Amino acid sequence: MKEKKMQKFKPQHSRLLFIDKKIRDRTYPNCTSLAEEWEVSAKTIQRDLDYMRAMLDAPMAYDAGKRGYYYTEESFHLPAIVLTDSDLFAVFIAEKVLQQYENTPIYPRLQSLFARIAESLPDKITIDPAQLHDRFSFFSSPHSMIATQVWETVFTALRTSQSLHISHAKPGATDLAQRTIDPYHVVNYQGEWYVIAFCQARHDIRTFALSRIDKAQLAGEHFTVPADFDFQQTTRDRFGIQWSDKQYAVRIWFSPAAAPYIRERQWHQGQQIQENSDKSIMMTFTASHLLEIKKWVLSWGCMARVLAPRTLADDIRRELASAMGNYGGNDEERAHQTG
Repeated sequence: MKEKKMQKFKPQHSRLLFIDKKIRDRTYPNCTSLAEEWEVSAKTIQRDLDYMRAMLDAPMAYDAGKRGYYYTEESFHLPAIVLTDSDLFAVFIAEKVLQQYENTPIYPRLQSLFARIAESLPDKITIDPAQLHDRFSFFSSPHSMIATQVWETVFTALRTSQSLHISHAKPGATDLAQRTIDPYHVVNYQGEWYVIAFCQARHDIRTFALSRIDKAQLAGEHFTVPADFDFQQTTRDRFGIQWSDKQYAVRIWFSPAAAPYIRERQWHQGQQIQENSDKSIMMTFTASHLLEIKKWVLSWGCMARVLAPRTLADDIRRELASAMGNYGGNDEERAHQTG
């Protein structure tokens, strides 16, 4: 009885699937019998039946002799998931968003999944999937390609907690480094995939870009992720994909021209913004690594100035001085230097 009472709190779709099964089992249910089993009113069941006919194209008929419903097409059954127009819209927007992962072997599977969803739609759906593809686009960041063998092996190791032998190249390096790693976590950042792993050679946790792994092989040894490893806690002060055990108190001034664009995004989970009387702003946060902050500040040009830490400000000053050297002399001299 307790289980029956709980059924009335289930959403309508669960009830529709139950009704569908009863009809397919040729038990000839009717509004009264279904209402008793679900402890709802007969009017509620009648609305369910009307919905199944009108919106889900259920070929349903009533047998007066057996006083119950049956399907005129024996092969009919409700889909496990019933999509509304708004659900379908969300699904196809998601498919567009996931195009940024087309550099991974999982993308063709996602395409196939979305295609099967489109093929299984009932006739009553009013959104045309083809029209959605023509009317919505997403521009993804540039991304590197990942070898299928590397992707599959890394994720197998992650799921089964197995060590990996990898051949890995640093940016610009010509030689491959051989490493044995214990993969703890995989993260996607701006379209690039990284495996966070314990490097047995360095005896430390390192970050490896999957696109820079040439080969990956299961080592045949299992490992246990340390109980004190908490990825979210470890990376709480990150800026971008870089982090460390250090902490830097960062303070950056942004001009009135840049301020509106800075305000509208969360660049760091701990950021605080102070408004200045001249409409410029001051952003402060704590970070554990400075490399990507440096790149970010440089991207704002003269509209940003680092006030702290001093080491970051000095590094940016040197970078700008070096960049100015690329624009010294006349055009003919620069052409000769780059030619």
